[in-house]
Amino acid sequence: MFKEFFQGALDSGGALVAIDARDGAIVGTSRFDHFDAARSEVEIGWTFLARSHWGGPFNGEMKRLMLEHAFKYVTRVVFVIYSTNIRSQRAVEKIGGTLVGKRPDLKRGGTSFIYAITSLQQ
Repeated sequence: MFKEFFQGALDSGGALVAIDARDGAIVGTSRFDHFDAARSEVEIGWTFLARSHWGGPFNGEMKRLMLEHAFKYVTRVVFVIYSTNIRSQRAVEKIGGTLVGKRPDLKRGGTSFIYAITSLQQ
């Protein structure tokens, strides 16, 4: 499962690694994908952090840096989060994400929620 996940990350061209600056350890990953120039939009997601780095500043800082970079090129960033992933939903809400819709999750069944953050510099 992870081999497919990481291959998809590499294929996307937007894969990133999260490194703890204190000790240089790789502690997670995230990525950009589904860039849509016509809509001036990109998706951020597929984020994983080592359990040792949950609940601290790491996820928020990583997303802040990714948003800062994305808003140089697009006006809207979306996050697609599975309906039962409450931890990720709260994390995106904490950084300013607003629930804007939902869609069927074709891979897992069920529903995913769509959150968005729009650049203030439009």
